[in-house]
Amino acid sequence: MSIKDLLLEADAIQVGVDIDNWQDVIRRAASPLVNKGFISHNYGEAVIKNTLEHGAYYVFDEGIAIPHARPENGVSRTCFSLVLLKNPVSFAGSGAADIVILFGAQDSNTHIEEGIRAIVDLLDNDVRLSSLRAARSKEEVAALL
Repeated sequence: MSIKDLLLEADAIQVGVDIDNWQDVIRRAASPLVNKGFISHNYGEAVIKNTLEHGAYYVFDEGIAIPHARPENGVSRTCFSLVLLKNPVSFAGSGAADIVILFGAQDSNTHIEEGIRAIVDLLDNDVRLSSLRAARSKEEVAALL
């Protein structure tokens, strides 16, 4: 399945979110995945703990954050959640991001090979990034993916 398929299956596209606290952004991103049973509630908290311990190494210069934790922290199946923030948020003192893609991978191999590569392929396009930032609905986002 593609990222788009996984996002739609989880109903995990959120647009125009107005949150100014990175921990709440992670919890918000995790919420639809928890509701569908794809990750446990502990997974979002593990992402926060990991960020506090190791920094927000998952925030990139383009204003994209890809928070994640290890599979054993509560991933039932590979999944993605996309949050487009109204205003960029700094993650634990790092650079700010306004596109947040939380993902959970069932195993470490999937984590690297499928998760991160799929996200990079999706976002390695300046026109697509601009269009995502301008999107005002889940339907617009889905059409861009």
